[in-house]
Amino acid sequence: MTVLVTGGAGYIGSHMVWELLDAGESVVVLDRLSTGFEWAVAPEAKLVVGDVADEDLVGSIIRDNKVDAIIHFAGSIVVPESVADPLAYYENNTSKTRTLIETAVREGVPHFIFSSTAAVYGGAGLEPVREDARLAPESPYGLSKLMSEWMLRDAGLAHDIRYTALRYFNVAGADPKGRTGQSTPGATHLIKVACETALGKRPFMQVFGTDYPTPDGTCMRDYIHVSDLAAAHRLALQRLRAGGPSLVANCGYSHGYSVLEVIESVRRAFGRDFEVKMGARRPGDAAAVVANSDLARAELGWTPQRDDLDQIVADALAWERILTGKNSARG
Repeated sequence: MTVLVTGGAGYIGSHMVWELLDAGESVVVLDRLSTGFEWAVAPEAKLVVGDVADEDLVGSIIRDNKVDAIIHFAGSIVVPESVADPLAYYENNTSKTRTLIETAVREGVPHFIFSSTAAVYGGAGLEPVREDARLAPESPYGLSKLMSEWMLRDAGLAHDIRYTALRYFNVAGADPKGRTGQSTPGATHLIKVACETALGKRPFMQVFGTDYPTPDGTCMRDYIHVSDLAAAHRLALQRLRAGGPSLVANCGYSHGYSVLEVIESVRRAFGRDFEVKMGARRPGDAAAVVANSDLARAELGWTPQRDDLDQIVADALAWERILTGKNSARG
């Protein structure tokens, strides 16, 4: 059997492909390469360039490759962008996911793993948030993902498809073997931005908001290493194949770091200072979002291996240096 990874040329998706291949799985990737890269897809995986909403294409991929599971990463992920252009997010994240789920149901794919987000909770406060917490997205991005979760829930009740929706907290770092990492130009991920600034790819970086109700006034987030996140997906797939019921679970480390703490970690890893400017809050940013990940640990048997901010930063910085070499070779 084969796993279809949508968005497998992107940041998290490309790590997922390596995780599956390392576990002996057969993998086909569907990506329109709008933000992903062909070179980021492991050579052992089959890459099909196309859109998840192309029902005929997805149907043929499922049939031709005997796909028994879909891991769905394809989508848009920038909170401020979603505030500025909400309809694009509802189309790309919600409408296209609906079409993909419909195709999976029609083609008899029994297992579906969905890339969701902690943004479904909105501003959750300083205490770790559980899956049964109030769902109150503060951005179209978060709402677009929550609506997709609802569609999966209802499809699972009506049809022979079981799913796992993993709500990511802040994904960071890179493959420790240096095979892939966050490569999107203009990315807004804090750790990537700080690493780019340290290496001189940006003249400075900006902190958005210093007056939040947190210990140092900057936003706090639960940073999870991308390799630990990929492992959680692999375990979720094993659970579904073994007959486990549908599940919605948080993926995080259950403790947070502020923006300023992350910047200090990058400074330690780099060994030199870089320019940081303080700015106003951005629309849609919550003060603090930290996971309670007990459910994922219990249900998936998930034990994170890289729960260390300095290690996450070191892997991200190492990848940024590798990426500099890749870009120089192409340029």
